[in-house]
Amino acid sequence: MENENIYYATGKRKSSIAKTWLTPGNGKITVNNRSLEDYFVHLDARKILESPLVMTENTDAFDINIKVLGGGIMGQAGAVRHGITKALVMADPDLRGMLKKAGYLTRDSRIKERKKYGQKGARANYQFSKR
Repeated sequence: MENENIYYATGKRKSSIAKTWLTPGNGKITVNNRSLEDYFVHLDARKILESPLVMTENTDAFDINIKVLGGGIMGQAGAVRHGITKALVMADPDLRGMLKKAGYLTRDSRIKERKKYGQKGARANYQFSKR
């Protein structure tokens, strides 16, 4: 079996989780069993997703299969970028320095702060009335 040529990584951003599989191929990207253009309609999201491939000049080197869930469009695009980057580093460890310098390997840990009890939101309080 050719399992040694399949590279798997998990990417995360906000509340999105992306499972990515890289296999040697011709650059076909599928997201949740749909084509990239059908799933990510926004051009900005597609640019975020493809940025590690463009930087390392691997746009036509791998077929990428992605399962992504949770969050919104841009959070999912960031999670997919993180997953693709980690899988690229597994495929070719020499790319690590370039991708690390660009900041693609670092998981963006900013998430929504929870609402506190007795308050309106995470930081917002109810209006205080002196009288």
